[in-house]
Amino acid sequence: MKNITDKIDVVKIEEAIQMLNTYVEDVSIKPFIAILEEIKVEPENETLLKKLFDEFQNMGITQGAVLTYATSIYDLVVDDPFCD
Repeated sequence: MKNITDKIDVVKIEEAIQMLNTYVEDVSIKPFIAILEEIKVEPENETLLKKLFDEFQNMGITQGAVLTYATSIYDLVVDDPFCD
C-alpha cells in the first residue's frame, strides 16, 4: 500500500462520513465509518489506513456506494486500481 498519510484532508474525511451516514443505509458500512472517525482524529496513523483499506476490500458490493458517495476518500481505499 502506498504511503498517503500526507494527503489526508480531515475536512474531506468529515464530508465522506456525513455523505455515507446520509445516503448509505446498509449497516455493514458502520465499521468502515468507525475507522474513518478514527482517521479523522489520527490522520498520520498508517495502521488505521491499513484497517480502512482492508475493511473496504471486504465490503463486497457496498464498495460501489462508498465510491459513489465518498469520492474524496478514493485514494485512501484504492491501492492500485489497475493492478500494476
